Amino acid sequence: MRQAWWIRYQKYLNMKKFFFNYVLPYLLYGVVYLWCVTLRMKNLNSEAEDRIKNLTGPYILTLWHGRIFYLFYYLRNRPDYFLLISPSVDGDLLAKLARLMGYSVIRGSTFKNAVPAARSLIRVLRDGQRIIIIADGSRGPRCIAQSGSVQLAGITRLPLFPMTFGSKNKMILNTWDRFILPLPFTRCNINFGPPIYLTSGSSEELIEEKRIELESSLKQLDKESDTA
Repeated sequence: MRQAWWIRYQKYLNMKKFFFNYVLPYLLYGVVYLWCVTLRMKNLNSEAEDRIKNLTGPYILTLWHGRIFYLFYYLRNRPDYFLLISPSVDGDLLAKLARLMGYSVIRGSTFKNAVPAARSLIRVLRDGQRIIIIADGSRGPRCIAQSGSVQLAGITRLPLFPMTFGSKNKMILNTWDRFILPLPFTRCNINFGPPIYLTSGSSEELIEEKRIELESSLKQLDKESDTA
């Protein structure tokens, strides 16, 4: 009896693992793709985006955690864009989804074992690739820029570009980041801000100044995108 129960339990775990690893990522990919394909896009600052596209070298893109949804779709099929995703169970699912969307993935966390993650990001940038960083991190506080992306820009001497999207017709989820889902068939406004530059060896005062500049820039881009 006990052996039969154990066999059934193992089968259940194997089915759960199969669903999580091979079924759910494709389901989520289909939902995201079908949802976003109904949306109309307007670029509020196409000149800024064109300047980014014309760059031949590495750079850093940054955005708020709550405004990932449409940008995740908009920037798809770019294997030269690397995303830092935590080595958690939820991160496993997100990493699979990111690869399906055409991104490259670095597994690491800015909260736990942050040094290896930072080294991986620096190595990717110095190899000529680009990275996307969440400005307020994976845990918040919401819309408060952390210094990580600014410090990375200083270490590598690369431009840091803020970006966002907004929509008048949207759902705002009751999550810590107030995650934004634009309603199907509505218009999404994409917005890119001017680059932020630092030099290697920047003082703590300058890093804090640039962190505030990044935060202010993202909030201004949000306001423009939500009301256009």
